[in-house]
Parts: sequence; structure tokens; C-alpha cells
Amino acid sequence: MTEAARAAAADPAGLHIDSSVPLDVNGVPHGQPVLDRLIGLLDLEPIEEDIFRGVSPAESPVRVFGGQVAAQALVAAGRTVPEERSVHSLHAYFLRPGDPSIPIVYEVDRTRDGRSFTTRRVVGVQRGKAIFSLSASFQVAEDGVDHAEPMPDVPDPESLPTYGEQMSGILERFGVPAPYQPRPIDVRYVSDPPWESRDNGSREARNQVWMRADGVLGDSPLLHVCMAAFASDLTLLDAVLARHGVYWGLDKVSGASLDHAMWFHRPFRADEWLLYDCSSPSASGARGLATGRFFARDGRLVATVVQEGLLRVGD
Repeated sequence: MTEAARAAAADPAGLHIDSSVPLDVNGVPHGQPVLDRLIGLLDLEPIEEDIFRGVSPAESPVRVFGGQVAAQALVAAGRTVPEERSVHSLHAYFLRPGDPSIPIVYEVDRTRDGRSFTTRRVVGVQRGKAIFSLSASFQVAEDGVDHAEPMPDVPDPESLPTYGEQMSGILERFGVPAPYQPRPIDVRYVSDPPWESRDNGSREARNQVWMRADGVLGDSPLLHVCMAAFASDLTLLDAVLARHGVYWGLDKVSGASLDHAMWFHRPFRADEWLLYDCSSPSASGARGLATGRFFARDGRLVATVVQEGLLRVGD
């Protein structure tokens, strides 16, 4: 295990906060120390050939965050693939709620090693049962046709308030206790935050945020795509809820990710600003579908995301 992984295992919650850890306006830790802890959680422990073990932050909610298990499973897959092959797609299913109080064992199946493509299947297991499955495909670098949709015209991230500033006073106004969850990803809303669109009647099935890892990552391309996989689950289903004027914690909403797919088009750094443009084309049968596009700041389309989530809204 690396030093970061040992630190995460010793203190997965990151709750031993000292004066070196920056706090936002609500007293929530963020910045490099918090990001380092997430990096440690993604640095899985090898316990046997093609078998890895990962842990969750102790301050996790009642189930493991979907972005975490997707990122950890992709790390497990990537550890069995030559470095010159980069992941270009993943397709995953969330099978059972993960228990954050116990480790997740990731079992990798080396499905195929071809001349250009490598395929891996990963199953996350707790208490002898699969909670998550992922298939990922990796490819050697090749030249070919190249085109992409343009990035939407949006304000620069530096001109927008931080997530902590936008959330300041909101939960208290609705009588909801503020959660204590260290924030490794810097998120800044371009569109109205969902708790505001809930009240102003905009009802647009879309949200746009700038996001980046809140610190400096290393140069491993696998780490950057895994960090994007983690971040991709943070705001995606909000596009579905925005269409109906409801939001987590403020209304009787329960939900869970059902499946998740990502395509990685071009290289990027997750510690540089990425525009995450999300929309929802449909919701029915207590399920909502959302799509997202990641753009680098220079306008390149670098990844596409699709997710369906279970969404139940009470009266």
C-alpha cells in the first residue's frame, strides 16, 4: 500500500482536522488534504492476483456512494491492463446497496486481451454477494476521424461562487441539518442550483456545473479518469429532479443509481476545470434517465456519461 492508502485506511473519514486543512464558509473540510484522502481510497489494496480490496469513508451515508464504487472498480480493472492502453468506455450496474462499514472486494476477470483492445469485467463483493458489476474496455492509442460538439457558452468558473458559498444558509432555511462530508471535488453551479430552481419555477431538466479535483493529482491517466468517474455521479440525477421541482433532503425524494456508462473521448486532467453539462431526456416508471458531457476548459469534449436512476417522490 502507498502512504496515501495507509493514511486512508487508518483514518478513512478524514475527521482528524487540524489547522492545515482548509474549511469552507460552512466549516466543511476541502482542498488538498481531503483530495489526498480520496486518492488513498482509490489506491486499492491487492490481496491476491486480480483481487483488490477497497474501503469507504467512515462518514459515508447509509450506503456506499455510487461514484466511489465505480471509481474503485475502474482502478481494479486498470491495474491489470498495460499502461499504454487507456480506458475508452465503461458500463456498470449497481446491484445491491453497498455497506460503507465493511471493505469491498473487487474481483477482476481478464475477459480479453486483443491486439488493439483489452476488456475487463469487475465484480464488487460484500458478504459473499455481488453489489456492483463493471465492464471496461481499453485501447491502444490510434489515429482516426475526429469531430465533437462544441462546448456551451458559459461563465468562467472563477466568476462563480463555490458550492459552500451557494449552500450557505440554505439547509438551515429549510430546517435540514447540514451534513458533515469533506469535499474533495470543487463544484460550481453555472445554472441555478437545484435548490433554487426548485423554488423559482424554472423546471428545466438540465444543470451545468464546473468541477475539478480540489488540489493537485499525479500524472497517471488512470487516476484522472477514475476521479472523473467518481465526480460524474455527484450532480447527474439532479437534472431529472430539476424538471419536477424537487430536491434531495428538501422533499420526500429517495433514489439510487441503477446503471452508469461513460465514454472517454480525449485525454484530460481531472484537477483542471471541466464543464459538466447534464440533461434529462425522460423519466417514467419511477426511473429517470440523465446524460452528461464533460468539456475541458479549452472546449474539447472529453467524456460522455449516461445514467438511469431509481427515483421515488412522495407527497
